[in-house]
Amino acid sequence: MSASDPDSSDWWRSAAIYQVYVRSFADGDGDGTGDLAGVRANLPYLAELGIDALWFTPWYLSPLADGGYDVADYRCIDPAFGTLAEAEKLIAEARRLGIRTIVDIVPNHVSDQHVWFRAARAARPGGPERALFHFRPGRGADGELPPNDWESEFGGPAWTRLPDGEWYLHLFAPEQPDLNWAHPAVRREHEEILHFWFERGVAGVRIDSAALLAKDPYLPDFTAGTDPHPYIDRDELHDIYRSWRAVADEYDGIFVGEVWLPDSERFARYLRHDELHTAFNLSFLACPWDAQKLRRTIDETLAEHAPVGAPATWVLCNHDVTRTVTRYGREETGFDFAAKAFGTPTDLALGTRRARAAALLSLALPGSVYVYQGEELGLPEAEVPRDRIQDPMHFRSGGTDPGRDGCRVPLPWNGVLPDAEPWLPQPSDWSAYAADRQARDPGSMLGLYRTALRLRRTEPGFGDGPMTWLPPSGPGVLAFARPDGLVCVVNLGPEPAGLPAYETVLLASGPLDEDGRLPRDTAVWLRGPHILGRSPMPS
Repeated sequence: MSASDPDSSDWWRSAAIYQVYVRSFADGDGDGTGDLAGVRANLPYLAELGIDALWFTPWYLSPLADGGYDVADYRCIDPAFGTLAEAEKLIAEARRLGIRTIVDIVPNHVSDQHVWFRAARAARPGGPERALFHFRPGRGADGELPPNDWESEFGGPAWTRLPDGEWYLHLFAPEQPDLNWAHPAVRREHEEILHFWFERGVAGVRIDSAALLAKDPYLPDFTAGTDPHPYIDRDELHDIYRSWRAVADEYDGIFVGEVWLPDSERFARYLRHDELHTAFNLSFLACPWDAQKLRRTIDETLAEHAPVGAPATWVLCNHDVTRTVTRYGREETGFDFAAKAFGTPTDLALGTRRARAAALLSLALPGSVYVYQGEELGLPEAEVPRDRIQDPMHFRSGGTDPGRDGCRVPLPWNGVLPDAEPWLPQPSDWSAYAADRQARDPGSMLGLYRTALRLRRTEPGFGDGPMTWLPPSGPGVLAFARPDGLVCVVNLGPEPAGLPAYETVLLASGPLDEDGRLPRDTAVWLRGPHILGRSPMPS
């Protein structure tokens, strides 16, 4: 399977997938909030970009306490975004352009406004409505202490007490109560939700927080090193995903899991032939701009996928992390939630140069690749005024964490500020990044992505398949070969680097120097005569 075969049933093994954060993508009705009308109007832009699928972060009915990851109704589009009929039209119109749709399912928790939780909150302690969640009496003389010591992913305790004295579990915000996956009604409901969306033509489902659903039924305190963990990567999860896979197979649908696990053998279990198809490669996303560390991450990623025959995925940024241009322009170029801080200095020129090189690196690696909206425009992280921040990570940190809103600011489609005030303010200097302006400049970040994605689709050697590392021409240089004579070279070192013998420069993230060498923080795709016409090389 190669990237040049988008209609194959194995399309997902090599796909270029574009992440749409609907609220910030395009505003179709002028009210300051992105919507499905805005996405539909820009489908030609997405088709010209050259992507194979769209992954939509949650577009369902939600109070938006956590950017839509607090779902109140999975069968209803939030009115701020449109209607279910519009979603169905969007799925069909995109497919006619050769673009598939992936929706986001959040199985670990629901909104506190979900009908199930509203009924549970109104029920008496011990009532059957509460069995769908994790309700417990507190500890202490009067039950005034949480049932255990678990911490929320957003900071603070993972428990909230109701007026009747019982506590409920939420691994994220209090507005996101965790479901009890030991209850058959929870499993049945989610399988019906999968049927609902596959029936409407979606090609796949991205599973949020895929390793967190199952909990130890005793909800014990967490002790570091405990095996198994009381709520991460428990063995019960695999039976859940095998039942989900049976549903997806009815529709030739695919699953993408958000799985953060340090143990490669445990990670690979989720990618067995009867479970998930792919999982996000989050170690690559968090890796610093360092040749040795990137090579190790790439090797480890390919090695952990190999035993189960699953393709790797590559992603530089998403709706939760600092944008690539900004991150790569900082002294610390990796990503760590704990290291986020207001006012961190950034060299945007340096970051942009590295982001251009990183784009060619990620697009040349074996497997599928994800592009977060705005990455193709080279958008930096926006400095959102403190009084406009909406992310619960900011508030749960006591205001020390800037949160994730800086990578969620609405896209600039043209050089004119929008008539309606966007839900997050757009920086005044973003006209330089406008899509219409970049579309006229082949040397822009948009021009680079368009060309790279076109080559990735038309060159059979790209996409899923083998790769072989080549000897580096200097310190800090990564060089590898793909089938059909394709070679990618990335210079992360301090000095210009020589190139291997080649016939043609297919694409470069920046110009070669006057001696034909590759400058620092630059990448190039070559066709090398020394391997032209050979069969695919062993990995």
